[in-house]
Amino acid sequence: MPTLKQIEDFLNAWADLMWSTPLVVLLVGGGMFFMVYSRFRPYRYFGHAIDLLRGKYSDPNDPGHIPHSQALATALSGTLGLGNIAGVAIAISMGGPGAVFWMWVTAIVGVSTKFYTASLAVMYRGKDADGTVQGGPMYVITEGMGKRWYPLAAVFALACTIGALPLFQANQFIQLLRDVVAIPAGIATAENHFAFDLVSSSVVAILVWLVVAGRIERIGRITVKLVPSMVLLYLYMAGTVLYTFAADIPATLLLIVTDAFTGEAVAGGSVGAVILIGVRRGAFSNEAGIGTESMAHGAAKTQEPIREGIVAMVGPVIDTLVVCTCTALIILLTGVWQSAEGVEGVTMTARAIQQVFPNTGIYLLLVMVGLLSFSTMVTMWFYGAKCTGFLLGSHRQHYYTPVYLALLLGGAVVSMDIVNGLILATYATMAIPTMISALYLSPKVNQAAKIYFAALRNKD
Repeated sequence: MPTLKQIEDFLNAWADLMWSTPLVVLLVGGGMFFMVYSRFRPYRYFGHAIDLLRGKYSDPNDPGHIPHSQALATALSGTLGLGNIAGVAIAISMGGPGAVFWMWVTAIVGVSTKFYTASLAVMYRGKDADGTVQGGPMYVITEGMGKRWYPLAAVFALACTIGALPLFQANQFIQLLRDVVAIPAGIATAENHFAFDLVSSSVVAILVWLVVAGRIERIGRITVKLVPSMVLLYLYMAGTVLYTFAADIPATLLLIVTDAFTGEAVAGGSVGAVILIGVRRGAFSNEAGIGTESMAHGAAKTQEPIREGIVAMVGPVIDTLVVCTCTALIILLTGVWQSAEGVEGVTMTARAIQQVFPNTGIYLLLVMVGLLSFSTMVTMWFYGAKCTGFLLGSHRQHYYTPVYLALLLGGAVVSMDIVNGLILATYATMAIPTMISALYLSPKVNQAAKIYFAALRNKD
């Protein structure tokens, strides 16, 4: 039997192999190709995206399951997770401030990537064994590229069933709950906390089960309420930090940009390492090119694929350019990234917020992380269940639920290094089929976009 250390080393080696230069070129280079190929057209329609989210063009009789706003909220609840709080802290601790710059790059090019992948998710919706309309990269591949490409679709679906497991969210939420509540109250200690972790994660598992029993419609209704509340709460905390350290903001932004091209803050001064860490964490944060969010957008009620593509491109802006930047500035402005040796993930962000909110900040963050974790867990269940249904048949996708809930318990008690390696490796694996199919079918999106935007201009 392999030891935990051997499993950890294997998973991290797998993640490092998958997230090497070829994948960075595929994600960032592919996104830049989409930007140029679309002639930057999607970037000019953010106002139209807001109209779509307000329901201006919605028709309840359109095919699909949930409105545009709920589709975006569901997708955001999957991306607006601990990657925005713990993931940014990990990126800075591993790659220095410069990693944040490369996260920004993934978001900017990710806008165009999301436009293409979400448009395709509606354009090439398929039907499961029950005849229910479904969307996602696996259906884009089989419906758009042909049945002979099924192995590529199966690779995505298999990687997603693993990557969607709630290991990272459970691990980081329980870690923060332990640090904030259990240890100060004497319920657990830094060395002996297994029982607390197990009980806490069991309660979370029950709550997740109560929501996922209602499937995508209930998930959509909950996330459309939770996501705006989470963003506003976090922006309040971040805004207070920015106000407190306002004089240091220009120098901090300059540090992010300069370190991106010098790598001075990372061991060995490797610019390549900074780029890899930033792109890896940016992709994990906003999921542009990964493909999971396409399953949420593929469930939108619309007959116009381009509409959902326009809605989807708002995601990287909110997720990475706004929320991740807030987290990065909180960590950098307070200086905890230099002084908190041995502290990683969500705990680093918590220490930064405590400097500005010494009495209430840690509890505000706990509420924020709890909401983020919970909404991400229920959304990820939807992704994993749909991929299980694609591989085994929709009548068997319910088998995924007990496995998901069991691993929610497991994720709370295993080391973050194991969790980190597994999730990053599977996300990288998902990106390959997603980007190949999007690049292959991009002419179809351009044709549809040309017609749609021409009609929109005539209507205006």
